[in-house]
Amino acid sequence: MSTAILTGQPVPGSSLENDLRSLGFDVRIAADGTEAETLLAQVPADQRVAVVDARFVGHLHALRLGLTDPRFPLAAIPGAVTARPAGRQALTRAMARENSAAGGTSPWSSAAREQGGAPVVLDGLADRIAAALEADGAEVHRPELGSLVAAVPDDPQSRNETRQAVDAVDDEAIRLKSAVKARDGFFTTFFISPYSRYLARWCARRGLTPNQVTTASLLTALVAAGCAATGTRAGFVAAGVLLIASFVLDCTDGQLARYSLQYSTLGAWLDATFDRAKEYAYYAGLALGAARGGDDVWALALGAMVLQTCRHVVDFSFNEANAGATASTSPTAALSERLDRVGWTVWVRRMIVLPIGERWAMIAVLTAATTPRITFCALLVGCAFAAAYTTAGRVLRSVTRTARRTDRAARALADLADNGPLASLAAALPGAGAHRYPPLPPAVLGVAVLACALFLGGPWSVVVAAVCHALLAGLALARPLTGRLDWLIPPLLRAAEYGTVLVLAAEADVPGALPAAFGLVAAVAYHHYDTVYRIRGDAGAPPAWLVRAIGGQEGRTLLVAVLAALLTATQFTVALTVLAVAVALVVLAESIHFWVTSHLRGAPAVHDEGEPA
Repeated sequence: MSTAILTGQPVPGSSLENDLRSLGFDVRIAADGTEAETLLAQVPADQRVAVVDARFVGHLHALRLGLTDPRFPLAAIPGAVTARPAGRQALTRAMARENSAAGGTSPWSSAAREQGGAPVVLDGLADRIAAALEADGAEVHRPELGSLVAAVPDDPQSRNETRQAVDAVDDEAIRLKSAVKARDGFFTTFFISPYSRYLARWCARRGLTPNQVTTASLLTALVAAGCAATGTRAGFVAAGVLLIASFVLDCTDGQLARYSLQYSTLGAWLDATFDRAKEYAYYAGLALGAARGGDDVWALALGAMVLQTCRHVVDFSFNEANAGATASTSPTAALSERLDRVGWTVWVRRMIVLPIGERWAMIAVLTAATTPRITFCALLVGCAFAAAYTTAGRVLRSVTRTARRTDRAARALADLADNGPLASLAAALPGAGAHRYPPLPPAVLGVAVLACALFLGGPWSVVVAAVCHALLAGLALARPLTGRLDWLIPPLLRAAEYGTVLVLAAEADVPGALPAAFGLVAAVAYHHYDTVYRIRGDAGAPPAWLVRAIGGQEGRTLLVAVLAALLTATQFTVALTVLAVAVALVVLAESIHFWVTSHLRGAPAVHDEGEPA
């Protein structure tokens, strides 16, 4: 249980103690700073502790935002400061210094009174501690309260005025509104969130967790995929309805996390991973349903998964490349900002990139009303246009501004590239890193050679091209990826690997080859998504042994090419199936172990907004 230390005598009629208890705090009262320091020392080191001025007046949700958010080691609002276990030492030192300075003028409080040239009055121990923490260089999170009230009145009159200000604002309405993403898609904003936020509140009041709602969303989508796999019109209609229901739950889990501040590293991973699992399982269900009706659309299903995954890698790579980068504003970015000032263009631009809300709505409607082939064709056209639009815009932004990439960004791009042992050997060749040309041209050349062999050459020419691709991928990463367009390398390598599997499976032209290829690409895509989520959560890339064990992108590409050249079509199908199962078992076992143990060790909570819904 968390502990709240009230400093000063409780104010008659105040609901502060009850409010803190309703937030899960064990309330203890300290008459002065010395007693507060004693009580702080008695709180176990693995528990959250808060120091709250007994005169505090404000909304319950203001206290919730300031004192219970698990993402921040230190946080404060007027009249209250809190520390998670990671911030306890800093809080203890700050309190000790404030108590030692109580007999005279505190240097911490005097420094904090100068913000922007205006004096800031800090009455009370909690505010002085927060100021001392900031003056000492600690990062103290101060939530945006908006119209919520959080204050420490000095006299009865100001206290009465503050209470009136509290009564004038409905904090529950603000809490509900803040549960919705600040930036969301058109379909989600106008067709889902108006009621899903109330579903999130209903879940919170019944003690349900975001992870439970996330799991319910996954199960609903899997049932939808099963309905689509029946191949009947009733099954397709039910699949469309259940897919929308799954999306409603998908929105609800994030809104529940924001509503109740139940953020966690495990929850962010589950939410992001299950989104991909739901969509790609639904693709497989549609393909199975079409096969029951005599229409083989596995190539379309696999093409849709490849295109969608490469789109996401473009997003991830561009964002990681520009994380923390210092850059001048480009004309493209300036134009984007001007367009954002015109209301309707904002929604048009959010819709044409086909985010998950619009995409799933389109899939659901087309599933219920048309055929799987039409659904996949429309999906491919829409995603291709969205990919071209977003990629072109990001290329223009990159070439029209000068940016200095950080070392972290260069490492993230290298991790996203997923080079394995073969490419690493090429990068270690004498003089490999001494060339003056940028990293992008070798990567482009390797992908171009591989593409030409796939569409123009025979099986063994594909093998030779895969070897060249592996060598050139190694040369591309022999130097840090700090160029303007180096963020294009990971999506190029993804397209090369996934495309090779797709083309060779299609050329096998035997039953089961494309479904096996679908399974292999899904397993590898999971590994690539997992890499992204680790980087986003500052957990680093997957371990080197895992990358070596599954061959790296160039190793898997070469292996599939060799198998296609050596084996018969039927044997190739079996080999793809075995490879898909092996990769899936290894990456799933390592990934689940990593995220579960990180959660149990108390990894810092994160909340990744992910793809706009």
